[in-house]
Amino acid sequence: MSHSAISLGVLGVVVVLFVWNRLPVEIVAIGSAIVLYFTGVLDLGQVVSGFGDATVVLIAALFVVSEGLDASGVTAWAGQVLVARAGDSPRRLLLLTMLMAAGLTALINLNGSVAALLPVAVVVAMRQRQPPSRLLMPLAFAGSAGSLLLLTGSPVNLLVSEAAANAGVGGIGYAEFALVGVPLVLGTVAIVLALGPRLLPARASRALPPDLSGHARTLVEQYAFGDIYRLRLREGSPLADRPRASPGLDEYAGLTVVSVLAGGVGPPVDHGVLAVGDVLVVSGDADTVNRSAIERRLAVEDARSREYVTRTLLNRDVGVVEVVIPPRSSLVGMRVRPGSVLARGDLVVLAVQREGRDRGNRDTDLAVGDSVLVEGTWEALDQNVASPNVLVVDSPELVRRQTVPMGRGSGRAIAILAGMVILLASGAIPAVLAALLAAGAMVVVRVLTMEQAYRGVSWTTVVLVGGIIPLSTAIRVSGAGEAVGHLIVQAVGAAGPYALLAAIVLLTVVFGQLISNTATALIMIPIAVSAAAQLHVSARPVLISLCVACAASFLTPVATPANLMVMGPAGYRFGDYWKLGLPMVALFVAVAVLLVPLIWPL
Repeated sequence: MSHSAISLGVLGVVVVLFVWNRLPVEIVAIGSAIVLYFTGVLDLGQVVSGFGDATVVLIAALFVVSEGLDASGVTAWAGQVLVARAGDSPRRLLLLTMLMAAGLTALINLNGSVAALLPVAVVVAMRQRQPPSRLLMPLAFAGSAGSLLLLTGSPVNLLVSEAAANAGVGGIGYAEFALVGVPLVLGTVAIVLALGPRLLPARASRALPPDLSGHARTLVEQYAFGDIYRLRLREGSPLADRPRASPGLDEYAGLTVVSVLAGGVGPPVDHGVLAVGDVLVVSGDADTVNRSAIERRLAVEDARSREYVTRTLLNRDVGVVEVVIPPRSSLVGMRVRPGSVLARGDLVVLAVQREGRDRGNRDTDLAVGDSVLVEGTWEALDQNVASPNVLVVDSPELVRRQTVPMGRGSGRAIAILAGMVILLASGAIPAVLAALLAAGAMVVVRVLTMEQAYRGVSWTTVVLVGGIIPLSTAIRVSGAGEAVGHLIVQAVGAAGPYALLAAIVLLTVVFGQLISNTATALIMIPIAVSAAAQLHVSARPVLISLCVACAASFLTPVATPANLMVMGPAGYRFGDYWKLGLPMVALFVAVAVLLVPLIWPL
């Protein structure tokens, strides 16, 4: 059997396995490369070349940059801007959500932008008393259109640009895609605003993501925090020389010692004895606090209202997390009280509850099922609450991302993003180096830890692209792409280059509804390049049309991860997508076949 026949056979099996969806796509992709090696189509260097390809490295680096923007609260800030600008108008909310999704996708990628905006969109929709199903599909579809605004919007853009360079027609410029991306975004918005109310289902959600926008208020109410006061020990205070772990205010009902600050500065402490100048941070009502201050010779230095506590409980540097003591925890039996310092001084206990009742200011021997509210820096919370000795109610990372807009490192993250965009737009250095510099800078300037950077990469996408590149190579070097291209040219070539373009676009659209657009691009690129060469037309408009067709993944929920991401929270069914998806596909096909050749002549 010829190498071209083997390559096409492997391609057919890969497509079937992708559609069957019973095997991980990574295994299918890598398996195809291994089969091509053992059948002699590719040598070992070609089989593993995908994982060293510049495009794969660029994709991974962009995921790290996206994670930096999300972790530092830049995307949370964008979400709050959306809430503020939308007001009570459903139509304005729909418009702003789509524009924000398109713009954010252009900078970071479709999956990252939808994941960042999804919780915010659900919360705002619920506040406006409209079903999220009217908002989430437009969010995903607008993101797909926005992926064609800039080179960084999609891995497919990067693959097409590289293929154009290899075909001798030059890579695609950083903002060159915007010539078709802007009309697609505007067309998407127009279609959704005109047809969305009739074609989108009004359905209750089945799997809403957690709304943590009011998390601080929830905790303040649950743990019955009152106003917060700073009480400094004065000369002659009877509390002097008492253990800091038990300051001696237990007799004042409703008064809770939140923490003790040695000398009034530094982190909370619970060892040693109280001394003149120490500060007790307490929570309670004004009358009780004033009475305790008079009777225990304490100076009231500062008073903060409960509203102020709610606003400042979660900030750029410090957060709180609620944990539950599970069975067999080593913490069972540990004696704590509000103000106790844990984890080598990194965390302080704010409150303890048992069976839903606050334990107040007294000592508590922890038992299974107790809830403990602890405070510390975000870094300390991340490091210490991952222990199997506690069950975390809401992860500190999730809380921080939703509740602390423009948090610590946000300015650095924006500066890094701006620098990367400038480098990509100017072409001063190769795109992969610009992205690697940006990803490395996110770690060096401590926007991200290495662990967060690794977690931020969608390894499924990286392995899929790296594993499927050898199949794309095989289709090209074996002559399979030329053979399929010849068949397409024979079938439609007599009708002219526009007919060829339409055939390639429609075939790409069909594939794109069944398998990922990245895999579709890798399969179709060598076929498109070969067909263009045989018909003696420029590969550039053919590849850009292919890129537009790859983004037209609207008819099924499995067409893109973003489509699947919104399915549960919106309560969509499989058959909901094609109704709004068909006019969207028609728009993208029209742009790919009619507009692209006007901008980049065949």
